Amino acid sequence: MAEDSDLEKTEQATPKRLEKAREEGDVPRSRELATFTGLLAAGSGLWLSGDHLIRQLETTLVSGMSFNRTQAYDFATLYSQLARNLVDLMLAFAPMAGLLILVTLLSPALIGGWLFSTKALVPNFGRMNPIKGVTNMVSARALVELIKAVAKASLVGGVAWMVMAHEKEAVLSLSVESVHQSTAHLADLLWYAFIWMTAALGLIVLIDAPYQMFHYAKKLKMTREEVRQEAKEAEGDPQVKAKIRAQQREMARRRMMAEVPTADVVVTNPTHYAVALKYADGTMRAPIVVAKGADEVAARIREIAAEHKIPTLEAAPLARALYRHAELGTEIPEALYTAVAEILAYVFQLRTYRQRGGMAPVVPTNIDVPPELDPLNPAASAQLANGDL
Repeated sequence: MAEDSDLEKTEQATPKRLEKAREEGDVPRSRELATFTGLLAAGSGLWLSGDHLIRQLETTLVSGMSFNRTQAYDFATLYSQLARNLVDLMLAFAPMAGLLILVTLLSPALIGGWLFSTKALVPNFGRMNPIKGVTNMVSARALVELIKAVAKASLVGGVAWMVMAHEKEAVLSLSVESVHQSTAHLADLLWYAFIWMTAALGLIVLIDAPYQMFHYAKKLKMTREEVRQEAKEAEGDPQVKAKIRAQQREMARRRMMAEVPTADVVVTNPTHYAVALKYADGTMRAPIVVAKGADEVAARIREIAAEHKIPTLEAAPLARALYRHAELGTEIPEALYTAVAEILAYVFQLRTYRQRGGMAPVVPTNIDVPPELDPLNPAASAQLANGDL
């Protein structure tokens, strides 16, 4: 059952999937919306410039139907007159054409947004597959488009029939009116019918646009396995990342172990923790931690210290405090200055004793560590749990 659920497209498309679809030229589109906005633009253009357009058409028609003797025998003059008439017609239609172009460019922003993809221009011979074509013809998508086309034709045609039925007497009266009256009356009837038919198409758009968005989102849905695979490709395989982190930790540990021979002393717990400290008088403001570790790492630090004759001193509270509160490669906390100074004093005395002889220094015991810095102290544990340390 789990495998079946992983293969079902139940997950919404990820941003990467949506971006890939856009690159391939696949965005939601509503042809009804484009038709509706085009009709609105054409109607608005006629309403704004209709009078001027009619007058210009009338003037052009009169000019084109009349010519004098010169034009009859001089084709250059006739061509010049035709060119002027064409220019006048273009200028008359320019406002409406400009509005149509503007609306055509802006309408895609209403659903899907603007898009220019060269991949959509690449020939796809798979679309020429007749079997796939037949499958598309009998698909649910084709059925929806058929129902939508029938509904659109029925609705728009029905609205047109009702308008004409309502204005039947006005239509019949056109035959008894004068030319100018009937022309103006017919224009009013056509404009009235146009408004109602466009409104009917607008109702179809209100249904079609959300459906196109829903269908697009459904088409791009992904299975859980696809989402996981995409996450792996985007963020990397978790197993590979774990191996990389393990290698990084190993390299960091090797670098840390290489610093142990430079330490002045190793403070131990005695077996659980080991912290290697280094201090150069005059160049360092305070001792720094060059290596630290627990359990196996601590054992390796002690081994390297023994190989290079680095003094190792057992001071359990101090080792725990350094391990908990001192970061690798940084100075020790100021609260531990006194305790570490006591350790370093012993180390430097031991170094002098080994070089010159004399009285052996006394190994320091009962090194005083602030209770709040010892992880085993109950008060320190409570502060650590509250985030105060």
